[in-house]
Amino acid sequence: MNAPALGAFVPVAPAAAQAPAAPVFGLRLIVGLVGVLLAVLVVGFNENVTKIALADIRGAMGISRDDATWLIAAYAAPTVCAMAFAPWFAVTLSLRRFTLAAIAIFMLLGLLSPLAPNVESLMLLRALQGLAGGVLPPMLMTVALRFLPANLKVYGLAGYALTATFGPGLGTPLAAFWVDFVGWQWAFWQIIPTSALAMLAVAWGIPQDPIRLERFRQFNLRGLLLGAPALSMLVIGLVHGERLDWFESPLIRGLLGGGSVLLVLFLLNEWKHPLPFFKLQLLKLRNLSFALFTLAGVLFVLLAAVSIPSSYLAQVQGYRPLQTAPLMLGVALPQLLALPLVAALCNLRWVDCRWVLACGLAMLATACWLGSHMTSAWIRTDFWLVQALQVFGQPMAVLPLLMLSTGSIQPTDGPFASAWFNTVKGFAAVFAAGVLEALATVRLHFHSTMLVDRLGNQPLLEEGASLARRLHQQALVLGSADLYLYMAVLAAVLILLIPFVPTRVYPPRAA
Repeated sequence: MNAPALGAFVPVAPAAAQAPAAPVFGLRLIVGLVGVLLAVLVVGFNENVTKIALADIRGAMGISRDDATWLIAAYAAPTVCAMAFAPWFAVTLSLRRFTLAAIAIFMLLGLLSPLAPNVESLMLLRALQGLAGGVLPPMLMTVALRFLPANLKVYGLAGYALTATFGPGLGTPLAAFWVDFVGWQWAFWQIIPTSALAMLAVAWGIPQDPIRLERFRQFNLRGLLLGAPALSMLVIGLVHGERLDWFESPLIRGLLGGGSVLLVLFLLNEWKHPLPFFKLQLLKLRNLSFALFTLAGVLFVLLAAVSIPSSYLAQVQGYRPLQTAPLMLGVALPQLLALPLVAALCNLRWVDCRWVLACGLAMLATACWLGSHMTSAWIRTDFWLVQALQVFGQPMAVLPLLMLSTGSIQPTDGPFASAWFNTVKGFAAVFAAGVLEALATVRLHFHSTMLVDRLGNQPLLEEGASLARRLHQQALVLGSADLYLYMAVLAAVLILLIPFVPTRVYPPRAA
């Protein structure tokens, strides 16, 4: 059975109108696909730029840490919103024009961001850049599944998966390099050459579709006015939750509570609207619902696998971001080989992608279980076995989910499925980061209390400051080990769902 294109059109024009002829797959289309892939990878490079350069930005602009942290939320919230609504606008305004406009705006705002005269201007530029950047991941899924021949569609999905495993893993070391050796401004400007190249490739290689402005007659304005604030409030609340002590803060209560109410109203509106952004009826499909739920869990584990060793090495061993780069690159760079190999495996008809998913989750669970045995003596090289298991565990967990989510979707439902998948992907990453921060704080406090209690009335052999530092470091180590163990349990639970929920899908084949 052929995998449906997530960017397939929802026809609104009269039935007599003839659909444009399908473009012939060849060099031109390949160049266009590579252009969109480059653009989405650049978005991945840009995700953590503000976080890596935060100290330099504060020094250059003379702003407090609290003010500076709003820069992270200002980028994250519009990105998630754009992922939700971009598929509808791509169908309406034409895929090629919409993608080119997004890349151009993203590149221009990257050029202007370091030139901002104050933090307010920088925050606005980053918010607009996040909006443009969030448009591009759905476009990659669209073009890969729409234009690739049936027997190559799995490799298109692998390209999309590459943006989740390779882009962010390479982007952080690149940003750290520019900040340490050239200047923090170049962490923002690094996207310009690749974005320009991506624009040229997309302009030459992606076919031009007709603009379908008649779709605006059924424009879901109420959905946009409810959904965009809902997602923005929830994302901002999650980003700042730990810093503001979660529900002890009136602001966080207002953001999360108000965002949840607006989200419920948004979903009710989507259920009734004739041309919604999200088609809730699709959740009746077992494979799609399972893929969305499991994707959120997998992203939780993947984020933890990156953040736990990075945080441990920085706080306990005193590593700078660039010194943790080999650890991240050791997982990111092999993805260029691992993902095509996993795609080739999943493209075999006798291979059930559900069991590839189970093996991938098992490798991630094993990696996290090994990480839970960490001690305060661990340095960068002690994480290599943990990272090695992730090299194949990551693509084996992500690619089958893409196959399951697309294998049972009708072509006319493609834009709705794209909105679901990309929004869950973007929101789950923010949610996971917030929950991990909260868990880390809770376990740190728990182990600090336990260590102090065990110390009891024993004679102090060290000065108070030295002892306090050692206790804090040991609590950090124990808390990090706990997080690894929680992720191992989560991955194991996801494995247990596989025999009962998803049904088997076969790789697409040419008719």
